[in-house]
Amino acid sequence: MFSIGAFAKYGGVSVRMLRHYDAVGLLRPAHVDPHTGYRSYEADQLARLNRVIALKELGFTLEQVRAILDEQVDAAELRGMLRLRRAELESAMAADAARLGQVEARLRVIESEGRMSFDDVVIKRVPAMRVAELTAVVESFEPRFITPVITPLYEELWSRMQAAGLRASGAAVAYYENLDGPVTVHAAIPVDAVPDPSQDFAVVDLPAAEVATLVHDGPMEHVIPSVQALARWIDAHGYTSVGPAREVTLSCPNCGDHSVTELQEPVARP
Repeated sequence: MFSIGAFAKYGGVSVRMLRHYDAVGLLRPAHVDPHTGYRSYEADQLARLNRVIALKELGFTLEQVRAILDEQVDAAELRGMLRLRRAELESAMAADAARLGQVEARLRVIESEGRMSFDDVVIKRVPAMRVAELTAVVESFEPRFITPVITPLYEELWSRMQAAGLRASGAAVAYYENLDGPVTVHAAIPVDAVPDPSQDFAVVDLPAAEVATLVHDGPMEHVIPSVQALARWIDAHGYTSVGPAREVTLSCPNCGDHSVTELQEPVARP
């Protein structure tokens, strides 16, 4: 037999917690002295205490813990329940981490307001180009939806181009359509080729365009401040957007913070 203090030490809990578990009927002492009221516990009760702690730490209420233990769930069933609960918590943590990332991204946008110079925007004429491309549809223009989709698209497109014996004739170009609803993402690579129905990718011509450009230095997950700076310049200088926005990879698309991308917005004056 162990005193309540010794049992608390071996169980890694507080004496106060053991008294609470006794009060709510979760873990009764093996013996209570009728004269002093001192509680005593047996070593075998550590197994029940371990289960109580594990279930409580996984978010079960004390009532749920008592119901589970009183049903005398065996170790295999308990492990299954704990694994399921762990998976639920991991999913919730991943969702919370994603929301935190979105908040941080929007904070970066707010902090960058007014810090980007209009001198960084350049108007230029880009020629027509022929590209090989693959497309996909994503929920919105947010980078968290686009990045996980467009990266595999480029990997698959490059693989298919190699199988077809095609080589890139210029820097990769991404462009987007239907920004008001589900967004069509185009992962494109310039090529010198003619359309071939037997190919498992499309070959299309992008028209020449006058574009307002801004170089974004860093990962595309952080592109929104640059996109908004370009939008402010377009509005301030009396232009309107007239075509799908383009992103031209200038260097190292897989280098994270060291990636460099030119944002191109086709524009015209009213």
